[in-house]
Amino acid sequence: MKLNKNFLTHSIAGQTVLIPVAEAEFHGLVQGNKSVDVIFQCLQKDTTEEEIVEEMCRRYDGDREVIRADVADTIRKLKSIGAIDE
Repeated sequence: MKLNKNFLTHSIAGQTVLIPVAEAEFHGLVQGNKSVDVIFQCLQKDTTEEEIVEEMCRRYDGDREVIRADVADTIRKLKSIGAIDE
């Protein structure tokens, strides 16, 4: 999976924003924290959910299952707005 080409990411003052371009069906902004920024970074190239979990575990000290659930929830929400290509 990979971030859809119709979405751009931008970091502003510690917050990450996902911005749809004109061709995107979703109209609005998605705002996230530094953890979401890591997910967006991973999605710049073709990746898997498990690879994102691995990267999050490398960067953050936390329970793997909690991280896995948070990543899955974020991925699910991004898919629901068409921001991820399979």
